[in-house]
Amino acid sequence: MFACQKADGRVLIAILCLIALAGCYPKGVGPSGSDGRPLTWPEMNLVQRQAHMRDVVVPRAGAVFRDWRPERFARIDCRLCHGNAENTGNFRMPTDHLPRLSGALLLGPERAKFPETTQLKLDRLVPEMADALGVKSFSLVTRRGFGCYSCHLGPDGPMFGN
Repeated sequence: MFACQKADGRVLIAILCLIALAGCYPKGVGPSGSDGRPLTWPEMNLVQRQAHMRDVVVPRAGAVFRDWRPERFARIDCRLCHGNAENTGNFRMPTDHLPRLSGALLLGPERAKFPETTQLKLDRLVPEMADALGVKSFSLVTRRGFGCYSCHLGPDGPMFGN
């Protein structure tokens, strides 16, 4: 009987750990809410999201691009990802402002044509932006999370629920 209780206890601990881990995302990254904890991206209103983009996301994206090509990306603003959304008011992502991606497994065509750019975005930009937005990076296993198709359209439009 003791062995059975011990096994049940381990199962219970494992389940609680999984529940706790699942509850970590989305993480609070914004201003404090009414309960004092930082708001998650989905909880923020438009003004809070714009401030978070201006104060957190754009500087972090800018740092990645400036480290890579300082002369080309000396000045970064919303237009890098959103095009002329300031004029249209449409900041939704993914956007047709950015090049469409192939939809191929592991971005084979993109890796062949633009290996340095593709690797930079996979290694640095995607994790940086996922963290800035308080969400998980894309997983090939679950096909969920922030990844290339969070910003870029696929060949026929949005992919992976973006």
